[in-house]
Formats: sequence, C-alpha cells, structure tokens
Amino acid sequence: MAETDPPPPPATSLDALLPAAIARKAEETGVAKAGLDIVSLSSLAVLAGAFIGLGAMAATVVWTGIGETLPFGVARMLGGLAFALGLILVVLGGAELFTGNSLMVIAVASRRLSLVAVARAWTIVFFGNLVGAVGTAVLVYLAGQHMLADGAAGQTMLAIGAAKTGLAFGQAFFLGILCNVLVCLAIWLCYGARSTTDKLLAILFPIAAFVAAGFEHSVANMYFIPLALIVKWCAGDAFWVAIGAGPETYGGLSLAGLVWNLVPVTLGNVVGGGFLVGLVYWFVYLRPREKR
Repeated sequence: MAETDPPPPPATSLDALLPAAIARKAEETGVAKAGLDIVSLSSLAVLAGAFIGLGAMAATVVWTGIGETLPFGVARMLGGLAFALGLILVVLGGAELFTGNSLMVIAVASRRLSLVAVARAWTIVFFGNLVGAVGTAVLVYLAGQHMLADGAAGQTMLAIGAAKTGLAFGQAFFLGILCNVLVCLAIWLCYGARSTTDKLLAILFPIAAFVAAGFEHSVANMYFIPLALIVKWCAGDAFWVAIGAGPETYGGLSLAGLVWNLVPVTLGNVVGGGFLVGLVYWFVYLRPREKR
C-alpha cells in the first residue's frame, strides 16, 4: 500500500453484539440520554407516549369481541402482538420511553452518571410520556373509536380501565416488575441487533408475552385508564344504550384510581427493568474486577 493510499474501512459484522458488548452499549446509551437538552428529551418523550398509545389502541381493537370466538390465551397473545406496535415505533422511530430508560441505572452503577442526572431524565420522560399517552387517548375518543362494533370497542376500553384501577397495590407492583423485565429485555436485545428485522423480532415476543400475561406497563396505563375515564365521562346516551349499561356500572373508574394504579406500577417497572435487568447485567459484565 502506498503511503498516500487511504486506510481500509473498518471491518463490519452482520452478527449481533455479544452480551458484554451490549452492556457497554447500554452504558453509553444511558449517558447519551442523560445529556439531551430538556426540549429534545421532552419532545421525544411525548412521542413515545403517543406511540405506546397507538399500540394500546391496536390491541383494544383486536380484543373487542375476540374472546367470544377464541380461547383466552390466544386472544391475549394476538392483542399482545398488536400492542408491540408501540415499542416498535419507539425503537425504530426514535423516542424516549420511561420504562426502557430504567436501563440507565447501568451508567449509574459504572459511575458514568449521577443519581441526580438520572432522576432529571426520568422525571422529564415520565411526564412527557404522560402527555403523549393522554393526548392520544383524547384523539382516539374524538375520532369516535369507542363506537366501533356498535359500542363494543368502548365497552372494551371501559373494561380494561376498570380492571386496572381495581388492582390491589401489591399486585400492581409485582405485575409492574414482571412487565418491565420483559420490556427491558426487549430493549437489551435491540441494543445487540444489527438490522431492522433483528429489532422487530427482538421486540415482538417479549412484548406479546407481557401483554398476554396481563402484566402492568405504566406508560400503557397512561393511555388505557384516561381513555376509559373519558368514555365514562363524555360518551353520549347512544353509546350507553348500545352497550346496555351506564356510567354507574364503572364506579371504580376515577382519577384516584389512575393514581392508585400508576404509583405501584411505576415503582414495579423501575425495580423490574433497573434492578432485575440493568444491574444484573452490569454485575456480570461491567463490575470492577481485581487484576490478576
């Protein structure tokens, strides 16, 4: 090679990253997320809330009436596959999701980030997700989606919201843990993916599994419960006549019920994603070791 020839391009591989390399990428990603300015971070968070809301909308449509023709597990799994649209949009479209950002604890454990920096990022993203999810719920209601299938879709919306607000605090907490273990494992696998197809496959099965199992996702609930409340408060007489019920049937649906659900589910999501996924992988691959 002549001295004036350019250096050869770096070697590339189509193989997925190995777990140790994924851990380093997750650490670097956490640092980059914390460094985003507030306008960018909040905007991406609103997008993520909206994306998850779109996935939840798709799942609701799939579940409407399906339990009458298919076994419980099959119906739940089909809804879970539809819900996976949300995380697909977040990952491939580029957005900031609170539950996935639980993995930022890896950078904290490596002393690349302070707790204050992570708390700032989580707070901005949490409330940005809330705005995006609730905004999507409002749009879905205004579009008249609750009247699909002669009001059966709205009845499904109400049933989902009522079930979530009816959970005991402890149960909601543990359902939140299990949910974000699967969500963060999906994100973890995406860090190692080399192509769009890899990412799609990495997302589909963990997300479908958590939805099918009935685990609790805080950002999804920012859509499901507000939408149920909007239907309860705003739907006209034609809707209630169509489903043969009234607002009093869903007495447990309230703003207090929304808070009662989000608090334990959010705490559980942090424990599941941050501790049971993030810190475990940090301990295995990134913890300091004595030189021999």
